[in-house]
Amino acid sequence: MKKIGLVGGLGPESTLDYYRLIIRAFQERKSADYPEIVVYSANLTEGLRLMEARQPAPLVDWLLHKVHSLQRAGAEFAAVCSNSPHVVFEELRRRSPLPLVSIVEAACDRTVSLGAKRPGLMGTAFTMQADFYARAFGARGLPMFVPPAEDQALIHRKLFSEIELGIIKDETRAELLAIVERMVRRDGIDALVLGCTELPLILTRDEFGIPFLNTTAVHVDAIVAAAL
Repeated sequence: MKKIGLVGGLGPESTLDYYRLIIRAFQERKSADYPEIVVYSANLTEGLRLMEARQPAPLVDWLLHKVHSLQRAGAEFAAVCSNSPHVVFEELRRRSPLPLVSIVEAACDRTVSLGAKRPGLMGTAFTMQADFYARAFGARGLPMFVPPAEDQALIHRKLFSEIELGIIKDETRAELLAIVERMVRRDGIDALVLGCTELPLILTRDEFGIPFLNTTAVHVDAIVAAAL
């Protein structure tokens, strides 16, 4: 079994989810072996500052430092436990000393397996305004729909003022679901990619007759497969 390396802390709440779900996956296998996991819990504030600057090179260097640290700690492959930093994933993968497991590729594979034809995307403003999801899904013949700007602003604000801090409010859930319902009516989406690893903490089940794709869970499945 390969030793797992995780770049976590982006944010801390979802990093806890990654660890718990990886361990649960091995418990469900009724395996006598548990994986060795090395976690680099990065500084969320520093990471946000780099993403807000919209300058890819410093963000790549910052993430690369974490991956090198995981390698020195014995990790044999790694994953970045957040969607937004995948804006620089291809360059990070090119320079990485370790194989990297992509959350976007895992989400795309799962969406295709579900038979969805018109997926929607919800995440941070960094993720919704960038094209890394659209490019990956477009390569598989799938369009990607995002909410309008005013809804993107609300989602981003709620993520960083509440959900990233572990604050889960029923009224915020209702606001997010209202955005999804409008996407179903306006864009005809038939699946929703929860493109922020904190969103599954508040949007915990499918709604409006479409699957809500938990990118944390599908990323964990890919990580466990790589470990085995």
